Amino acid sequence: MHVIGTAGHVDHGKSTLVQALTGIDPDRLAEEKAREMTIDLGFAWLTLDGAEVGVIDVPGHRDFIENMLAGVGGIDLALFVIAADEGVMPQTREHLAILNLLEIPRSVIALTKIDLIDDPEWLELVALEVGETLRLSGGPALAAAPIVPVSARTGAGLAELRAALTAALHQIPPPPDLGRPRLPIDRVFTLSGFGTVVTGTLLDGRLRVGDEIEVQPGGRPARVRGLQTHKTKRETAQPGSRVAVNLTGIDRDALHRGQVLAARGAVRPTLLLDSAYRHLPDADAPLAHNTEVKLFIGAAEVSARARVIGGEQIAPGEAGWLQLALAQPVAAARGDRFILRRPTPGATLGGGRVLDPQPRRRHRRLRPDVVERFRALAQGTPEELLLCLLYTSDAADERSSVDLGGRRIIKKNTTIAISAACSNTNQHTNDDTRLAT
Repeated sequence: MHVIGTAGHVDHGKSTLVQALTGIDPDRLAEEKAREMTIDLGFAWLTLDGAEVGVIDVPGHRDFIENMLAGVGGIDLALFVIAADEGVMPQTREHLAILNLLEIPRSVIALTKIDLIDDPEWLELVALEVGETLRLSGGPALAAAPIVPVSARTGAGLAELRAALTAALHQIPPPPDLGRPRLPIDRVFTLSGFGTVVTGTLLDGRLRVGDEIEVQPGGRPARVRGLQTHKTKRETAQPGSRVAVNLTGIDRDALHRGQVLAARGAVRPTLLLDSAYRHLPDADAPLAHNTEVKLFIGAAEVSARARVIGGEQIAPGEAGWLQLALAQPVAAARGDRFILRRPTPGATLGGGRVLDPQPRRRHRRLRPDVVERFRALAQGTPEELLLCLLYTSDAADERSSVDLGGRRIIKKNTTIAISAACSNTNQHTNDDTRLAT
């Protein structure tokens, strides 16, 4: 199962297009209907080539970009919406940058409101502008995305858009089932007769009715009372699907957006994240050591300090290493992608991926061995990665075990034996690393 997420400037027709494709109005709040503007995340679904696909509709207004970031982290395909009568606008560019930083694997561009354009040459010029913008700033997935002219009002181009979405989804591999389900919570509510319900996109494993789970940060235990996908009851929820989870044993007041529902012991809260980071080329200044930032990871948003490893700053367009010191704990896993924004005035600075969600201590950031540790975490072999996690930062002395992408590695007499290597040893080091002691 896969999830599509919208993106694009305010009033370019994202929600209207979702309703035309799915028959579901994603704007669920009274204020949204009154203002005719999306404020928070909206949800819908459609069937493409016989398969149900979830849809997350996000706000396009700059004042609600935090809500947008809570929705796009877990999507497989971006439906990027650009109005033909306006073309590329400021939030078009910022949303493009965010999708690029999150490395969303596939995109389809919907050139909307073509019913407002009488001049075919104008439509052609807008399409050329969009294509050039994608080529220069959209990243590989967006630069190769098809551009489909469409009108949600008349229905023109909807069949072609569905075909383009279907073709793009066929290029995306099935979501992995690593046996360690986790669900970043993006909505919490109660239903009469049912109690507490949370929703999110299920990652890394399956959930089953009756499963004992915990919510992190907080470590609160609960049990799965019921599951729904697209308003259909399920006994088992598949990885990659949008899921509503009815919980028992936990109060609504104990839950909020940004927490993670997971199998017990699958994730742990942390106040430090070691990461690889890329600063946006059009950032107005370098990212200096100890800069205060807003971190967006999963559905969570927290304040943090960006500790630059191996230098004093990261220049626009450059990549480097960061240890993020968080004001509040988050539950994250190795490989999770994130976005950093400047708190005020608000602006997207860059993004990256988590290398170690449990570094345990603040690093002496200019030491060569610390820099080498980050390099090994990002690009090393499985053997280097294990040794780095086990024996640096006094890990061998402080812990009897370490967590590698959800796999528990038990140490005995500080000696380990690697009995199986990674199934994929590219530079990102596949999270589904299978190792034993």
